[in-house]
This record gives sequence, C-alpha cells and structure tokens, in this order.
Amino acid sequence: MKKFTLRHATGMALSIAAALTLSVPGVATSAEYDWPRLVVVGTPGTSSASFASTNGWAPILKKSGGSTVRVVPEDSETMRYRRLTQRKDIAISSVSASEMRFQVEGIGGYSAMQAVPQRILWHHNDTPWGYVVAGNSKLKSIDDIAQGDVRIAKGVYSPPMVTAVSEALPAFVGLTPEQAAEKLQYVPAGSYAENCRSVVDGKADVAYCSPISSVLSEMEGAPGGIRWLALDRGNTEGWSNYLKSRPMLIPTEISLGVPTARGVDGATSNFLYAVPAEADTDFAYNMAKWFHQSYSAYQGTHPMAARMSLELFRGYLDRTPLPVHEGTVKYLREIGAWTDEDDVWNKQAIAKMDRWTKARNAAIAEAREKDVKVQFENQAFLDILDQHTEGLEGFRSRL
Repeated sequence: MKKFTLRHATGMALSIAAALTLSVPGVATSAEYDWPRLVVVGTPGTSSASFASTNGWAPILKKSGGSTVRVVPEDSETMRYRRLTQRKDIAISSVSASEMRFQVEGIGGYSAMQAVPQRILWHHNDTPWGYVVAGNSKLKSIDDIAQGDVRIAKGVYSPPMVTAVSEALPAFVGLTPEQAAEKLQYVPAGSYAENCRSVVDGKADVAYCSPISSVLSEMEGAPGGIRWLALDRGNTEGWSNYLKSRPMLIPTEISLGVPTARGVDGATSNFLYAVPAEADTDFAYNMAKWFHQSYSAYQGTHPMAARMSLELFRGYLDRTPLPVHEGTVKYLREIGAWTDEDDVWNKQAIAKMDRWTKARNAAIAEAREKDVKVQFENQAFLDILDQHTEGLEGFRSRL
C-alpha cells in the first residue's frame, strides 16, 4: 500500500474542488440513464432527521427526470434491514454506521437473520458528540479527568450513552476500568435533557451531549455558560482506546451546533445511504452522480441535507471501515475523488464483510441441520454462531 502523502492529499483536494466547480448548477441528471420508475428509500420514523431530509431531495430527483422516490418510515431497524436485504421492497436504506456494524457482525437481534453484504451508496448525515462542562469548571482539558474526583453524568436511558462515559471516556484518558471505578463518580440521569443540564445545574462536572440539541442552546445562556473538552484528533492512542467501546464513531472537528462547540475536536456518528452489494452498478453510479451534481438544488431543503456534500463524504471515506459500492467508486474515480489507496482499504473491507457473511450463514445452516432453533435468545444457536465467527476481526473506524 502506498503511503498517503501531503502531495496525494493536496491533489485530491484540488480534484474535489474542480469537480465542485465544474458541476452543472442546480439540478443535474443523466440523459443516457434509464432511471427506474420507482425507488423506495427506507428511513427511521417520521420524527427523524433522516426521514425529513430524504423527503427534501426525493421530489427534486423526480423533477430532474429521475425516478419517483417513495420514502418509507420504518422505525424497526431489524425490519428495515430485512426489507432491504430479504423482502427487497426497499432499494436504499438510511442507516447509522453503528447499526450496520450490528447487521454485519450479527449482534443482538441480527444474529439469527440471514447475513447479506451491504455497501455504502452515499453519506447521508452526521451527528457530532462531545463532552461539555460548565463555563467555570475546574476541568480545562479532557486529560484532567484522569486526576479523579470528577462527577460524570450517566444517561441510564441509553446503553450507548452509558458506554461512552463509563468505558470509552476513561479509556481515552488512560484509566483502567478499576481506576475509573475508584476515581470517578457517576451521576444517573433519567433523560437526555437531564443528562446535559446536569453540568449547569451543578449536579455533574461532565456530560456527553450533542451540540446540535436544543437543550445545549439553553445551556449556553445559563449563568457562566458552557465549555467543551476536546477529544484531540491527534491523540491516536486515546482514540484507539476509545474506539474499543464505540468502534464506529469518527474523530472530527465539530462544525455544526452551538457556537461553543464549533472548532472543538469531538466525535461524530454517521448515517449512510446503504444498498445491498448486489445492487445494480449503473443505478449506484447514477445515484452517486446525482447526489453530487444536484447538491446545490437540495442542500437547503433540510439542515441534514447539507451534510450530503462531496467534501463531507470524502472526509468520511478517510475513516470508514465499511465498503463502498462499485458504482459509487466508479463515479468518484471519474471526478478524481477516489485513489488507488482507496481501492486497497475498500477491497479489504469487502473481504472482511464477506468473511462475516460466510461465517454467519454457515452457522445458520449448521443449526438447521442439527435442529437447533435459529433464535437470537437461544444459547445453543449462539454457541454455534460463536464457533463460526471466532477470530474474525470486527469493524472499527480507521485512524
């Protein structure tokens, strides 16, 4: 694998800039491509940003001469996966990268479901996260937490929130689980708002929050205001430890949300538009082309639609462990936004996903041969699954 040098990075940046400059203003489409009459996109429920932002670009694709897009809200993640990969009554799924990891590795309810390889079609949206403190807090940097005598809000309503503060954060600052239990005090919070407000209410010293939340705007107006403790992107060891617990988060400089958070290093949780690996190459190519060339036409339809730019997608590609569809790769290569180095990691990601797919489906086949009920709560089946997947490397963001 070639080393990715500054010259490569500069060349790619210029290629992306040129692609953006040369894009046809407004709505763009391919006159040569025979679009499907209907494209069904599955998203989380009607109250989600994914549902709203997809409804923003859907009518614009039809108006530009492309497909009619029907947006189907499906709150059940497992059902949306089944509809994409087995029932095949949706063509594209809006899914978080973290959820796709569960789908690929057969975690939880996915363990008893047929494994079907997926690919990234395009970047959908992202949610930044960070650690917030009161403006007058004694904590000046994230590393100060390691000194101990720190109260940390723990949102008991959300397992990922609990993991973030009880496992990932101590690991980032170099504390073992035993040291964390001794030095840190956790303050239970029954809701997200309570979790975040705890630092301005004086109940906790640190809280894990997203700067795009309305409650953070309220907190900025509190006496003394708030500050953010940076998760330094250059701290490779810290991030490597952090990702052991939250493997699909991406180190980032926060660029949206409340003013106090902007420019601070944090983490981002990404949503993707995903398709089955077998999705038609021409379809993926033309969707990718349309997403890029029509960005100026749909970016203002919803705040999260603005997160579908080529620049943000390209930045995500530098970190993602998930494979990209060959149609998208073909388009990105055409406009100079894909390199030979990208081919290397993408092929590795495809091979990794194939290994998981083969192992999990072999486990299901063995269980059926032995009349073992294929059910995610059946320990006999889970034992068979563990035997087939033992030693497989899990998916984790690339640093």
